Amino acid sequence: MGNRLSFTFADIRLTALPSGALHWPDEALLVVSDLHLGKSERIARRGGTLLPPYEGPATLSRLEADISETMPRAVICLGDTFDDMEAARQLSADLRARLLALVAAHDWTWITGNHDPAPPGLGGHAAGGATLGPLTFRHVAGDDTPGEVSGHYHPKAGLTVRGHAISRPCFLHDGRRLILPAYGAYTGGLRCTDPALAAIMGPRARAILTGSPMVEIPMPR
Repeated sequence: MGNRLSFTFADIRLTALPSGALHWPDEALLVVSDLHLGKSERIARRGGTLLPPYEGPATLSRLEADISETMPRAVICLGDTFDDMEAARQLSADLRARLLALVAAHDWTWITGNHDPAPPGLGGHAAGGATLGPLTFRHVAGDDTPGEVSGHYHPKAGLTVRGHAISRPCFLHDGRRLILPAYGAYTGGLRCTDPALAAIMGPRARAILTGSPMVEIPMPR
């Protein structure tokens, strides 16, 4: 269970995993956001740069490993599981079978995103949002609801260590809002200094950098 970082949000203890997943041990819940499966296929289909089609297997392997490690009862995907709906339809038979097996083994909720209304034919249940205890789960940060957990922005933060600049995906949290990093292998990121993030995070917001080692710092402004 090694490299991970626990923190308190909405008076409950949560754990940030190095992959970008969020674990709520007391509720046996795993939360991930913005897998963007099929991104390489979508870019190629629209005439963009040809990328190796490895992001799907890499992302699902990461998810399988996190599920095996945390053994959740329930899983919530916070939207944009697929890069678009055609990418969902073009999912390979192998990846579809792996995803179906994960969904069938858990109480699985798909929060609808701006890229995908709801993954078709994969089981689980879709919703615009969900509430569990003091936490409200949605794709995009909305009003100032206490205990809001969302994704969408793909936040990343940087710091300098021994003269070397490091930039990684990160969790952002303040007293009311928690934003997860993108979980997908080919997802880009939005720097914490971007006005879109600076405007919605409180002045004492913290950033938890993913990877190894995990590091928590004041959110860069």
